[in-house]
Amino acid sequence: MDLDTLSTDLLSGNRRALARAISVVEDGGPEATKLVKTLFPHSGKAHLIGITGSPGVGKSTLVDALISEIRKDGLKVGVLAIDPSSPFTGGAILGDRIRMQGHTLDKNVFIRSMANHNHAGGVALATYDAVRMLEASGYDVVLIETVGVGQSELAITQTADTTILVLMPGSGDDIQAIKSGIMEVGDIFVVNKGDLPGADKSASEISSSLELTTFATAWRPPVITAVSESGKGVDQIWKSAKAHKAFLDESGLILERRKFKVQAELSELVAAIARDNLRTSMEKSQEVQKILHQVASHELDPHTAAQGLVHDLFGQPAT
Repeated sequence: MDLDTLSTDLLSGNRRALARAISVVEDGGPEATKLVKTLFPHSGKAHLIGITGSPGVGKSTLVDALISEIRKDGLKVGVLAIDPSSPFTGGAILGDRIRMQGHTLDKNVFIRSMANHNHAGGVALATYDAVRMLEASGYDVVLIETVGVGQSELAITQTADTTILVLMPGSGDDIQAIKSGIMEVGDIFVVNKGDLPGADKSASEISSSLELTTFATAWRPPVITAVSESGKGVDQIWKSAKAHKAFLDESGLILERRKFKVQAELSELVAAIARDNLRTSMEKSQEVQKILHQVASHELDPHTAAQGLVHDLFGQPAT
């Protein structure tokens, strides 16, 4: 299928074309660039909701329940489940779609697992473009579920409009979140598995910590206790997500958030292009091969070598 036909079919809502388009942007290269250029004007309209938290807190079950809740509003829902990469194939190895089988017959729900290619922050670089493919195909809400969250893994905030941080009682995640500054990541806090002992205590501790947190905007993150298995509290999560999106729209902060997202994406794209160009130059340049030999034989330190390479390749001193 040529790219023009693929684009036309995707814009008409063809699910097979959408699946193919996401594969193209995952693979990268000139085809991905051309496809994004063609479909970019049709993107940017969906509500992007990031769902993150440590492994085992029930993110996939929550996403499954959220899909059902969002569908009650008649909205089309896309899901990108970002899985860890297989070290051998580079493909997604968890396959979160298995946990969301109940929606497979719903033509207004599209679920796709994507490998994060061991990208720090749990979000694959191709996620930005996969979101655009979903938007161009008419999806109103895109849920992005990421692999875990840690003190340095905050990339989901660079991808989503609304970030839902999922915790569970008794895991220590609540205390860790309070200590590590992750509190600033969440727009909505969910204490999942709320039927377990200590759920109310965890919610209370998070609420108390939030009261002491300095926020950059007037939005105050709600803390919601939920039981995803039964659906308890999920309606409140969706209601809060809609309220947060309305807040961003009315305050004008949605544009600021998306500028921040574009800045992060461009930084990664430029770095990726620079890495590829550098790799090619290093393989072909006799001068670079000489520098590599000097470092390997301990005649030259790596920092001095890197500064020299930047000067030779880009014509300017390293800073």
